[in-house]
Amino acid sequence: MTMRAEEAAQALLLDHLEKRRLVPFARDWGATDLAGAYAIQEALVRRLMPVHGPRVGYKIALTSVRMQQLCGIDHPLVGSVLASRRQHSGIVRRLSDLVHLGLEFEICVRMGRDLPPREAAYGMDDIAAAVGAVAPAFEVIDDRHSPYPLDLLSLVADNAWNEGIVLGEFQEHWPELASVRAVVERNGVVVDEGAGSAALGHPFAPVVWLANHLSRQGETLRAGEIVSTGNLVTTHFPEPGDHFRFTVEGIGATEIVLAP
Repeated sequence: MTMRAEEAAQALLLDHLEKRRLVPFARDWGATDLAGAYAIQEALVRRLMPVHGPRVGYKIALTSVRMQQLCGIDHPLVGSVLASRRQHSGIVRRLSDLVHLGLEFEICVRMGRDLPPREAAYGMDDIAAAVGAVAPAFEVIDDRHSPYPLDLLSLVADNAWNEGIVLGEFQEHWPELASVRAVVERNGVVVDEGAGSAALGHPFAPVVWLANHLSRQGETLRAGEIVSTGNLVTTHFPEPGDHFRFTVEGIGATEIVLAP
């Protein structure tokens, strides 16, 4: 089957505008592997940019061994974060704007220097030297009631479901991130806890993967770009009126309110 990335991206855009439930679709448009799925994602992101602005960073998905095993893959996945989707603590999001809004609870990094393509692979020391600041973050996703187990190629093609990154204040000094405690509060009640090690052992590990993924494509992870490094607890699906607060010890907190 011929790969039809542009047609797939246009159909995806219409699906979102009309708030349709997700039906696995990538193979219907000729995407039989991750390269094909990323081609659809790239075409979709180009269509989103006139509305949402340029890419300001990335979100990384499947950063837990459990989720990788569930999806039959041994590495993370990536989507783009666009300018209007880089949001700040205290924002009010409307559940009705999406099909099935979910919240993920992450540590976000802001790059302090470029990591350009190179022959040698990037490692943890390279990322530690290149990260300029860290912040607690919600990732807002729309899984559109995706059937589970996930259709991996459709997830990738749909920009890894990203609908926003809600950031606390960035900090230029931080504790050991693998061992930091992260706490989720819903309407003032603690409902979940995690640790920085949930993201592949350390939140910088997904950034290592991303830097090398981009390097292989001849692309640069740039200073100033943000990278949301993966869920530290399970995804939560809010109800109207919910107020979530996510605190990462030694870094700070971010908050979001969910309207109907």
